[in-house]
Amino acid sequence: MRNFDVVVLGAGSVGLPLAWQLAERGVSVAVLDEEASWGRGQNRAAIGGVRATHSDPAKIRICLESISLFSTMREKYGLDIEWRPGGYLYVSYDEKTEAQFRSLLTVQKAAGLRIDWVGPEFIQTLAPGICVEGLRGGTFSPGDGYASPLMTASAFHELAQRAGVSFFFNSRVESLKKRGDRIQSVRAYGEDFCAPLYINAAGAKAADIAKLAGFELPVFPDCHEAGVTEPVERFMEPMIVDVRADAESGNYYFYQAETGQVVFCITPRPQVWGRDRDSTSAFLPLVVRRMLELYPRLRNLRVRRTWRGMYPMTPDGLPILGYPESAKNFLQIVGMCGQGFMLGPGLGTMVASAVFEGSSYARPEGDTEYGPIFDELSIARDFDHMELLK
Repeated sequence: MRNFDVVVLGAGSVGLPLAWQLAERGVSVAVLDEEASWGRGQNRAAIGGVRATHSDPAKIRICLESISLFSTMREKYGLDIEWRPGGYLYVSYDEKTEAQFRSLLTVQKAAGLRIDWVGPEFIQTLAPGICVEGLRGGTFSPGDGYASPLMTASAFHELAQRAGVSFFFNSRVESLKKRGDRIQSVRAYGEDFCAPLYINAAGAKAADIAKLAGFELPVFPDCHEAGVTEPVERFMEPMIVDVRADAESGNYYFYQAETGQVVFCITPRPQVWGRDRDSTSAFLPLVVRRMLELYPRLRNLRVRRTWRGMYPMTPDGLPILGYPESAKNFLQIVGMCGQGFMLGPGLGTMVASAVFEGSSYARPEGDTEYGPIFDELSIARDFDHMELLK
C-alpha cells in the first residue's frame, strides 16, 4: 500500500497544475495516469487558446487566475511555454450577434475581465485583410492569449516534480475500494494507493472512473478536429472567433502562434459523440471554406497536419466541481467541455488553496473568494443554465 495525502487521477490539463499547487502547500501527492507520460490525453489535442472571455462569471474568474499563471511562467519559474497575449476577438456581422456581445459586456466587466466593443477600423489593425463587408465590430479582450499545450504540460510537470509530486504512469485505474460513502483505496497497475482525499481529473474518461466508484457523471465526450499550417511571418495578433453557424458547423476560431503557424478548429454540426481520434476527410474542406470566407489572405497557407480530440461535455457547458454523496472524499474536477487547458491552472490554484485550508468540500468555512464559484459549478446543480460562449 502506497500512502499519500492526495491521489490525483489524471496527469493532464487539470491534474498537472493541481498536483503542483497542492505539493507547493506541503501536501504529499500521487498522480496516476494510464498513459506513458504526462499530457497524453486530451491535453495534447488542445489548440492552445487561453481566454477569460466567457459569459459565465465563474469561468471568467477561473481563467483570470489561469492567465496570471500563464503570463508569468517565464518570469517566475524560468519556463518557456510560448505564451503570447494576443487577445481574443469575437467578430460580429449581424445585428443579433452584436446585441448579444454588447449585452455580455456588463457581466464580463463586473467579473473583472478587461474587454470592450471595438469597431471595424480597429479590427483591421488587429487582423489586416479580414473581410470588412458587413463587419459591425466585435469584442476584444487584450489580456487573453495563447500558449503551447505541449510546452505548458511539460512546464507544470517540471514544477510538480520540483515540489515533490510522485507520478505513476502506465497506471490504469483498475478498481476503487469503498467503505460506506468513502473511498478507501485505488488499485492501479497492481498497486494500491491510499489517501484521505482522491481527485478525479481524468478528462474524457472521468465518467468511467466515476462508475468504478458506483455513481454516474453527466460527462459525455464529443469529437472535434483541429489543424495547423506552416509558419509564416506574423500578420495577425488575436484569436479570431466567429460564432455564426451554418448547416454543417457552428463556431470556428484560429490564431497565429508565437512561432508563426496558424492553428485552427471548428465545431461540427451536429455534434459527433464518442471517442474516435481518427481525423476525417470532411474536416479540412469544411473549416478552410469558412476561414477563407472570413479571412481571404489565409488562402495560400499550406496545412501541415490535422488531428482530432475530445471535448468532455456537460449538459450546461460548465465544469463539474464537488463531491458526490456516495463518495464524500472523492472530489470531481471534470467536464471541462474542451477548455481544460485554459481552466485547469486556475482551478488548480483555487482548489489547492481550499484543500490546504482543510475543508472537506474544497471550500473553507467562511470563504468568500471562491465559495460562489464552487457553488455555481457544484456537482449537485440542476444543469439548467447554458454558458453562451462555451
